[in-house]
Amino acid sequence: MDSGFAGAGNQLLYVDVHIDKSEPHRGILDLLSRLRPHWKTQDIQMKTFTEGITNQLIGCYVGSLQDPGCVLVRLYGRMTELYVNRDREVEMFQVFHAHGCGPEIYCSFQNGICYEFVRGTVLDDELLHQPSIYRLIAAEMGRIHSIQPKCGLPVEPLLWTKMSHFLTLVQSSFNSSPAEQPCTTSPAAVPEVPSFETLSVEMESLKRHLSEIDSPTVLCHNDLLTKNIIYNHKEGMVKFIDYEYADYNYQAFDIGNHFNEFAGVNDVDYSLYPSWELQRDWLTAYLESYKHSTGREVTVTEAEVTRLYIQVCKFSLASNFFWGLWAILQSRYSSIDFDFQRYALARLNYYFEKKEEYFKLTMS
Repeated sequence: MDSGFAGAGNQLLYVDVHIDKSEPHRGILDLLSRLRPHWKTQDIQMKTFTEGITNQLIGCYVGSLQDPGCVLVRLYGRMTELYVNRDREVEMFQVFHAHGCGPEIYCSFQNGICYEFVRGTVLDDELLHQPSIYRLIAAEMGRIHSIQPKCGLPVEPLLWTKMSHFLTLVQSSFNSSPAEQPCTTSPAAVPEVPSFETLSVEMESLKRHLSEIDSPTVLCHNDLLTKNIIYNHKEGMVKFIDYEYADYNYQAFDIGNHFNEFAGVNDVDYSLYPSWELQRDWLTAYLESYKHSTGREVTVTEAEVTRLYIQVCKFSLASNFFWGLWAILQSRYSSIDFDFQRYALARLNYYFEKKEEYFKLTMS
């Protein structure tokens, strides 16, 4: 298969194993016997990571987690195949790794993948406001956005195709019987999400408005919350992990999406959304990196920063709407103990709160 990306398309090892999520130890040892045959079973240690709200993640190592050779085993979340293209995810792993921006992927198996552990720690939410850290993040995003498709092939942004797919799934989930849906929270505890009709009208309104915004289509991570940023203090660098939603998309979406993540996940608080001053500094660092990585003059003007700022504000609306739909789906299908409906409402409420203000912003 020709993926259209330089560095993608290498045949990945497939191991025909299914790992039981409730008792994963035996299945993981079976995988490790192939990936790390020199490891002695009695020496293998496992650590379950709890930051994620979609999949189950287990680190496997001998000695220390931070030693080279550690293997991460990710078990896919329930029904995630409905809205995550797993073949595309593997391609994205290979592309990011080929360009020095991500870990190596080792293999796939029936219900997950194994890949290299990126040394460092998951970024704390508070560090997003620290200039020395957010400038590293901005510069890394600039580098990733500069990765070109192979042979200059034309690319289409992921956003509207994916959002339409989410909306179709939401409609189906609204029509399905309650018995088909796991209940992880009390339905009486949270107000109802908007109707399918309301969501459909809003998506068309959003698409009409944003289609007039000339934001470049670049290679995006599309899900840059803090748990997907690894900070290596010793080396003074950051790396982005997890490529379930990575693909070509609007430049301003990736940035606006990251700014939305300043509000957090477990207790969404939009008072933490970055100030204009922070955004201006962040966007300047980003543009310097993006220009440098694409071989252009690195000087960044105030006009360029302001233009990008306006585009980012507008596409941040699409980010909130996108993850609002995603969370509605998760509230109906996920078996993870997280209040997805409350999260959906937080994202959608902020979308409605900021829509008129951001729609009125003009480039002039």
